[in-house]
Amino acid sequence: MSHFTSEDEALLQSMLRQLLQSVKEKITGAPSVEYAEEILLHLEETDENFHNYEFVKYLRQYINNTVGSVIEEETEKCTSAQNQGEVSGYDTLVQHVTKKTRESKEYREMMHALKNVMMVVVESLINKFEEDRMCNKELDSKTKKERQSGYCTDNCSDSDSSFNQSYTFMSQEQLQLLVERLDPIQPKEVRQEALQTLCFAPPSDILNSESWPNLREHLTMSLSDPDATFSEKILRFYAKTFSSSPFNMTREVYTSLAKHLELYFLSGEYSLRISAGLDVSNTDVNRLLKKVRLLNEYQKEAPSSWIRHPEKYMEEVVESTLSLLSVKHEPNHPASPDFLSPVYFLALLDIKAVWFKKWTHAYYSRTVVLRLLEKKYKSLINAAVQQCLDYFEFCKAAVNKNSRVNDFSHQHCSDKQNFSYTGPELQYVYFVHSLCLLGRLLIYKQGRNLFPVQMKNKKDSVSITDLLVLFTQLIYYSPSYPKTALAAHADTYSPASLVMEILQVFCDQTGCAVECLYTDAVIDALLHPVQSLLSGTEVYINCLETTLIDVADILARIAAVEDGLSLLLYGENEKTAKEDSPTAVHVIVQFTKKLLHDDISLLSGSEILPVVKGAFIFVCRQMYRTCEGLQMLIPYGLHESIGEAWKKTSLLSERVPTPVTGADSTSSISLESKNILLWEETLLDALLNFSATPKGLFLLHSTGAMNDCVNFMFSSLSKKIQTNEYEEFGNRVIVTQMATTPRGAVALQSSGFIKALVTELWALLECGKDDLRVTQPKSTPVDAIDQSCQKSFLTLINLLTYPAVFELLSKQDIPNKPMYSLREVPTDIIDIIDRLIILNSEAKIRSLFSYEQSHIFGLSQLPVVLSLGTTEKRLAPSSSFPPVRLLNVLCCELNTLLLLETQYKVSQVLLTAQEENVTETSEGPGDFIIDGLSVERNHVLVRINLIGGPQERILPLRVLDKGSDPYPWPMFSSFPLPKCYLAEIPMKAEFRQDKDLDKLLSLLKSPEKQTGWTEICRKQFCKVMKARPDIISGTILAELIEKFVSHLSESRLDCYFSTGNYKAMDADVKNESLSSVQQLGVEMTVRYGKYLNLLKGHAENGLCFVLMNCEKFLKQQQRTVVSSLCCLQERYAGYDWFASSVFLMMSGDGEKTLAFLQRFSRLLVSAFLWLPRLHISMHLPVTTVESGIHPVYFCSAHHIEMLLKAELPLVFSAFHMAGFTSSQICLQWITQCFWNYMDWSEICHYIAICIFLGPDYQIYMCISVFRHLQQDILKHTEAQDLQLFLKEEALHGFRVSDYLEYMESLEAIYRPMLLKDMRNIRVQNT
Repeated sequence: MSHFTSEDEALLQSMLRQLLQSVKEKITGAPSVEYAEEILLHLEETDENFHNYEFVKYLRQYINNTVGSVIEEETEKCTSAQNQGEVSGYDTLVQHVTKKTRESKEYREMMHALKNVMMVVVESLINKFEEDRMCNKELDSKTKKERQSGYCTDNCSDSDSSFNQSYTFMSQEQLQLLVERLDPIQPKEVRQEALQTLCFAPPSDILNSESWPNLREHLTMSLSDPDATFSEKILRFYAKTFSSSPFNMTREVYTSLAKHLELYFLSGEYSLRISAGLDVSNTDVNRLLKKVRLLNEYQKEAPSSWIRHPEKYMEEVVESTLSLLSVKHEPNHPASPDFLSPVYFLALLDIKAVWFKKWTHAYYSRTVVLRLLEKKYKSLINAAVQQCLDYFEFCKAAVNKNSRVNDFSHQHCSDKQNFSYTGPELQYVYFVHSLCLLGRLLIYKQGRNLFPVQMKNKKDSVSITDLLVLFTQLIYYSPSYPKTALAAHADTYSPASLVMEILQVFCDQTGCAVECLYTDAVIDALLHPVQSLLSGTEVYINCLETTLIDVADILARIAAVEDGLSLLLYGENEKTAKEDSPTAVHVIVQFTKKLLHDDISLLSGSEILPVVKGAFIFVCRQMYRTCEGLQMLIPYGLHESIGEAWKKTSLLSERVPTPVTGADSTSSISLESKNILLWEETLLDALLNFSATPKGLFLLHSTGAMNDCVNFMFSSLSKKIQTNEYEEFGNRVIVTQMATTPRGAVALQSSGFIKALVTELWALLECGKDDLRVTQPKSTPVDAIDQSCQKSFLTLINLLTYPAVFELLSKQDIPNKPMYSLREVPTDIIDIIDRLIILNSEAKIRSLFSYEQSHIFGLSQLPVVLSLGTTEKRLAPSSSFPPVRLLNVLCCELNTLLLLETQYKVSQVLLTAQEENVTETSEGPGDFIIDGLSVERNHVLVRINLIGGPQERILPLRVLDKGSDPYPWPMFSSFPLPKCYLAEIPMKAEFRQDKDLDKLLSLLKSPEKQTGWTEICRKQFCKVMKARPDIISGTILAELIEKFVSHLSESRLDCYFSTGNYKAMDADVKNESLSSVQQLGVEMTVRYGKYLNLLKGHAENGLCFVLMNCEKFLKQQQRTVVSSLCCLQERYAGYDWFASSVFLMMSGDGEKTLAFLQRFSRLLVSAFLWLPRLHISMHLPVTTVESGIHPVYFCSAHHIEMLLKAELPLVFSAFHMAGFTSSQICLQWITQCFWNYMDWSEICHYIAICIFLGPDYQIYMCISVFRHLQQDILKHTEAQDLQLFLKEEALHGFRVSDYLEYMESLEAIYRPMLLKDMRNIRVQNT
């Protein structure tokens, strides 16, 4: 600024002037100069536009240029000092740099130069201000003279502004004199001069004066003066009052104007009729419209301020308005029906009734409005309903004549400005106003309480349902208009678009939707065009395709809500539903199928037919995404129809040329080709959404489109990620469902989804977030894994179910490369295991940037730092970030544990790592080093080598205790495990002295089976289970189930499967023919059995005998399948946990166990308890076998989800919010017979109730578990670790007997449906 020029001065003046003008209001309102200075000093805090002012920008740039280098230099010095520990904290750094900068020479010179320059600029501004003020004085004098001569150029009554006006302050005597001069008896010239003076007086003075009541009367009377100048000036005064005075004053002005209009409409001089139309250019009509317009503008502004005043003021305004709008001739008046009432004028100016919307928006005013409507002005509602009825009757008559509606039109097809409205146009404007008003009224419960309304010309009253049916019928009976230049405007006010707006709002309001929309009558009205097209009756509907799209839109919104979906599926009253009148779902799905098969002749050749198809497919999708909706749609085979349509479309899309880079997209791909691609994506999306439920996923497989659907999903998710949009919960659920099935997991792998997930996970673990600002290095080498990793971790856990792990890892070796590049990123699950879990070489460790964090994640994340020799330890945070445990979670699924152990020897890897993690002493290896990794390895080793329920094994904690012994759990580097991890099993005596049990045993042993014997046994069993559950164990339980199954297997009615004869192999069989997984499973089972004191001696041979004979026995009932899936090869992919459970129940008697299983295999319950029973079985359809999906998943797990939604909606919602599925965890529980989740006694009870009471009790059992865990599930959903909780935690406190009554209540409701579905597993695609 040393080279300051005149141009710089002018520029600074301009910028400073802009700043001062922007804050003018704040400064001028200040009571003193000191206060104004205070405002300027704190302007940055109070003005959100502060940094946008040019003057501020200029100063910032000037400061940066002058002292920027000084700030940078001081910051560098402080940062280096901070790294050395001399300075700490961000605040200290800022204070230090600020102090040094202000002490610098550059800063002093800058302030000196800036002060000199601004003095010059301010002085120039002051001089310019004096000149401007002198000019303004001369201008004001001239303006005053012009005003005194009565000169005025503005004819608009309400366009005047209170700003930039001169006021004449008047005393009370002058005001009294003014009132006298405005008396109507005074000469015209005197009144005109008084009005002129009034317009220049401050409105607040006028309204606060004692003379105001008299003045108001005079002004109201003068509004009716034939001389237009009087009303113009009075309206100008009213407008100025409205804009500058508070509500408590303006309400009197408003009520006087409303009263004047009311009297005018009732007077004899008013003679306008609807039939004659309305010429707006007429002077009298124009004056009347200006008055109504002023009222309407005040109506829309008043709600923003009336809450600050007494309710009676607002009530005055509301009542004066409703009174005015209720004006009409007496019924016996000859012109009564043709009377052009005030509501027509208001509708012309506010056609969508915005005033009513604003008045009813807040509860404060809504209560008053609706109370007055109910008590005094219900005729307004009646008139609005009548107008809608009249318009509908007119449209219906026109449609029945098969003609377009031309004369009841609100649309001018001419581009010329028209100043007149015909009678029908006025009626239409009032109809739109009435429609909008009623639509708003029905949103609120108080408004709905005004119905039904009694109409004069109808015997029956009009209910809410009647009105909604009328609205709905307007969608397809209302006229369509020709496409003109004003077509867009016409559509805005077309009945169909207006009704659609109303219905869409209703759908979003739960209470309103239930009372208004969720009735059979409204649904029938919506489906009328669909029913007509299905039945082939003649259809008189304008714009049929548009109507169908609108109908589908409302149906889809209804189906998206639980109550609405129930209405579509079961009708208004499920119990009284008639068989001869199908519910909406049947009509919708039949019509959708006809659309897909192009079987609707009226729509053939339509350009927007694909849009109509897509709209109805979306309605169906909203239903079949749910378990109960899918159950209703299955008989129609909609998945097959969509699949066929997709196959046809995919053949066409293959011919579409690939877009050329750089070429114009519109030229490279035709519009038709784009539509084909869009239609294909619509169909793929529809098919993909079948996989939201277990049975839907099974149906999707039968279409052959699974791979294409997963590719489409991955592509869609990738696009959303690129636009920073979060994926929906539904997509996460779909991924979870997919990963629970073998073919779904393979499809996820081939699509690139797993690769993208692993790559993202690796980047987050090893590199961290790119946008994370790093001010200083982390203080510890092991820190809590960043919360940004959480979503990827949970997705990976959802993905790695046993079916997925088996398909992705079976027979795959660990790479174990001699060298790993730092840039080598894992792309597969095997890579994650190699790089993060099996860290058995220096090369792997060196390839990790964050060894401790990444390896702890691989084992299981431990967000805590442990260091040897200290007493203060950082404990794992309870809520800051939920622990994410990979290997730990994987090993909770016992089949996955067996696979990882047999293929990769994970136990040995962990033991070796523990052995190396010891202190070195001169005498040799010392104590274990307690750090994050060793603690985590210890926990995992105990978990994977001990089988047992919550009271049968003790898992070491992952956190340290305070005190001298922070980690009391013994570590080990070789087996066997320390005994402290085994809970003591109390010896239980067998209580045979029980009358009910003795009765049950006698029933089972009785050679004569009376009628209803099975049911009697079941009731007796339930009685014992409820009274003495502990005695149903050991040899008693074995005897009970053996006798009961023996009887059922001899009954043809109870046998579901036919089995051939099988002779057991020699008991002295060698176990070499068992797979390594089975051999390890045998070892674990025998170890568990011995711990429970159920097995003795060489029990391994007995269990091997059972497993090998079961395999041979079941192989006789298997079919040959050619498939790329690993799980469909000869052997069952996993261990037989059910057979092992029965072996333990039979106390290790192999022959007894085998005999029981052979008989048991004939029963339906065997299909659901004994999973290997149906492995590639000939009892299942070929398509079911080829899918690799077990009936436990597509039947039991499917119904578990359905019952969960009905019985425990909060738990169901929690699963959905977590992106997890109850079907996945239930499949895991059922597959391993609840091993590790329940104690042995409860496992026995689970098997017993399913055998005695029926296979559906498997479903009730899982629902009972979720009921038991409800509070924990909700808590862990909030903590975002639901998957981890359900997979890792045992079912503490759950006892089967405690929930038996609850299960019986579920049986009473759901058994017929469930057993029917379970028995249908042999049927194709069910």
